Amino acid sequence: MDVLAFVIGVLVMVVGLAVSIALHEIGHLVPAKRFGVRVGQYMIGMGPTLWSTRRGETEYGVKALPIGGYISMAGMYPPAKDEPTTAADSAAVSARTARRRGIYATLVQDAQAANAETLEGVDDARTFHRLPVWKRVVIMLGGPIMNLVLAVVLFAVLFSGIGMQQATTTVAAVSECVLPPGSTATECAADDPEAPAHAAGILPGDRLVELDGTPVETFAEASEIIRAHPGTAIPVVVERDGARVPLTLTPVENEVEVTADDGTTSVETVGYAGISSSVERVREPIWAGPQAAADNVAAVVGIVVDLPARLYDTAYDLFTGGGRDAGGPMSVVGVGRLAGEVAAPDAPILDRVAVMTSLLASLNVALFVFNLVPLLPLDGGHILVALWDGARRAVAKLLGRPEPAPTDATRLVPLTLVVVVLLIGMGALLFAADIFNPVQLLGG
Repeated sequence: MDVLAFVIGVLVMVVGLAVSIALHEIGHLVPAKRFGVRVGQYMIGMGPTLWSTRRGETEYGVKALPIGGYISMAGMYPPAKDEPTTAADSAAVSARTARRRGIYATLVQDAQAANAETLEGVDDARTFHRLPVWKRVVIMLGGPIMNLVLAVVLFAVLFSGIGMQQATTTVAAVSECVLPPGSTATECAADDPEAPAHAAGILPGDRLVELDGTPVETFAEASEIIRAHPGTAIPVVVERDGARVPLTLTPVENEVEVTADDGTTSVETVGYAGISSSVERVREPIWAGPQAAADNVAAVVGIVVDLPARLYDTAYDLFTGGGRDAGGPMSVVGVGRLAGEVAAPDAPILDRVAVMTSLLASLNVALFVFNLVPLLPLDGGHILVALWDGARRAVAKLLGRPEPAPTDATRLVPLTLVVVVLLIGMGALLFAADIFNPVQLLGG
């Protein structure tokens, strides 16, 4: 493996991940500022701060670990009812409450103290929790939507700009003979029967135009016609050196095993000609990118829904040494490692760029879906809280009651802590699996 190319591939993925996180946070930052919310910090990464600068009331910076990011908005939660709202007073209340009530109250009061810090010196009208429900939802949706937009753009570049490798109707090679089933021979023996395509006079470089009177535009269409005519002579038209040449092809009978939708198998007799197609990059319509993004979203949703079982399989494979599912969950380490493996082989640069683009697009789809999981501290949890507030206000208005106060989500901090612990545990498992039992995308 080319070590330099591997390192470059990893670095490209790290930079791509950082850009994806930066755009995610911009998706929150822009509407927040647009709606007048005071944003104290915009940070890319986690851990120690590597660099930061202040522009107006917001500090912009980069942290050491490119595994997340955040913006700090004033008043994400309403101040505690009948409690002091300054950081110092809230900290004192936290200490007193801890002595009175225990760990649950401590967690809640610590969250309220942190929230109080964002409220100091800020006009109440510029706090997040005072916004109308729809504005809160827009701010929290902005991050995931940015990842989805980036994924659509990357898939569009991949499908409509770079193009996808597809088998074409141009013949790449023609077999001289039909080898016996299971044969590993690389050359024809004197008694091997001549391959139908060779006997028909089809040559490498010919473009299949028509089979059995049916025009064909893809190799799959041509293959289907050949398979449907075992032992039957069919007219074939090929384009050779700009001229159309009529030929006659008689596919030989070939028995293949076919698996039905219910998992049962059967043996069918199909036609075989002995030709292989050339593979070229074909640019697809512009809507192919959005369609690929939608398909990826559906696939990632399936992974998230089935996440406990998939994590169990990952842990089992880690301790038993079993092969990992390439379609299963991975950490940033695993994605970076795959990027390095893709960049290292001696393959055309365009092929490597295409795979890297696909990985980055899929990564952004994963960020989009995962952040919408309706659990705090994820964006989906904040959206759920906002929608709950909206529902409470709608019911109060319907019943002629006063508008209720915003939901104090700090009360959910213990549950949030459980979610964080589970996320850390999941991350640790995937990190370990990606280091000691990585997905083998390109083989062992």
